[in-house]
Amino acid sequence: MELAKKLEGKIREVYEQMRYMLAVSGETIISQVSLQQFFSGNRGVDLLVSDVSYVDPFDGLHYRGVPLDQVMQKLPKPQGSAFPYAGGLFAFLLTGDFPTLEEAMEVEDLWKEKADIPDYVLNILRTMPSDSHPMTMFSQAILALQGQSKFAKTYSNGLCREDHWRVMLEDSLELTAKTPALAAAIYNIKYGNGSMRKIDKDLDWSANFAHLIYKEWDVQYQDLCRLFFCLHADQGVGNVSAHAACLVNSALSDVYYSCSAAMNGLAGPLHGRANQDCIEWLLKILEQFNGRLPSKVELEKFVWDTLEKGKVIPGYGHAVLRCTDPRFIAQYEFGKQYMPDDMLFQLVDLLYQIVPGILKKQGKAKGVWPNVDAISGTLQYHCGLKQLDFYTVLFGVGRMLGITANLVWNRALMLPLERPQSITFEMVKNRLHDMNDYSGMNPDFHY
Repeated sequence: MELAKKLEGKIREVYEQMRYMLAVSGETIISQVSLQQFFSGNRGVDLLVSDVSYVDPFDGLHYRGVPLDQVMQKLPKPQGSAFPYAGGLFAFLLTGDFPTLEEAMEVEDLWKEKADIPDYVLNILRTMPSDSHPMTMFSQAILALQGQSKFAKTYSNGLCREDHWRVMLEDSLELTAKTPALAAAIYNIKYGNGSMRKIDKDLDWSANFAHLIYKEWDVQYQDLCRLFFCLHADQGVGNVSAHAACLVNSALSDVYYSCSAAMNGLAGPLHGRANQDCIEWLLKILEQFNGRLPSKVELEKFVWDTLEKGKVIPGYGHAVLRCTDPRFIAQYEFGKQYMPDDMLFQLVDLLYQIVPGILKKQGKAKGVWPNVDAISGTLQYHCGLKQLDFYTVLFGVGRMLGITANLVWNRALMLPLERPQSITFEMVKNRLHDMNDYSGMNPDFHY
């Protein structure tokens, strides 16, 4: 496989660089942690390394050091589409080289060979309670595939450490090949009549999801899938889903254990479920105004009332970004082209005009600009996917591309078990005392 050959050369280069840096500068301190960061989820602490993607506070998401909009422009695209092959993106995330059309199609064709889901996995999904959350079903389906892990089998048979990445790549291609079909199976079982269909060999990985949920006639939705999955592919490894996968994988757990854990993290309201919260909020606004689009003045008052009640504006602000999320912009441009008269999209547009200014004036939020979740649900809703609790599964389909790329590299660099040291609250107080810093200590506090 050409992808593996190209990746092997990249791995040797990066691995030698890492070994040299550790040998020469291994004791160099490159990050300091404040007490505030210690008790605030390690926000802003430079603790993890990944070349797959990076979020610049003022320039947004970069894949392999390249701004997102440039990546979307340069990747190979299906004929007649303005949006790229996911297979090309996956090759790019792994190697850092923009693939040719032939290289993108190598991944796409391999995915088509591996796309079928075993019957036992479908049976597990069918027997789950009808009120199971789609993300529970998604995580369970991924975990159910673990018996197919080549890494687990070959590790038990004495797999050489230097070859871990090769088998991890095989497992990653196997899992990502099935991801759209897993999502479609969950959709058809939970919201449809449970019928299944085979992939269309003439369609690419992203567009096949539309085919699998019986929307193959909707070319606009095929393009939205291409856009959506590429935009959600990765966002550094500090977010919950990617970090959970890397943490579990550091124990040499295979890609199935690791990605199931990632989806459990993605399901949380403070992570992947945020897209559902955003669309629910938008629908409530329209309901508040009896199904009509509010005026700018009315909406400004509504936003101020929301803030004065101590609530946040869903879809605005970000843990890292201090600019409009490029992923929002890409979807915003899609909406302007394909659905300018959609009332929900018009509401998103109106909020984009007024919310940043209001948040700046309020002065409490560090991030005042819209993020990816502020609009992603609106586009899905317009295209007929109105099952809001399914949106996080769609997020997970795209995110699987970046997560697995990171897992392959983690094994290629032979990164060790992740095991930070924890200390007690009493130790923190003692260290402050030793530093003669009494400002954070309450002398009247006792356990």
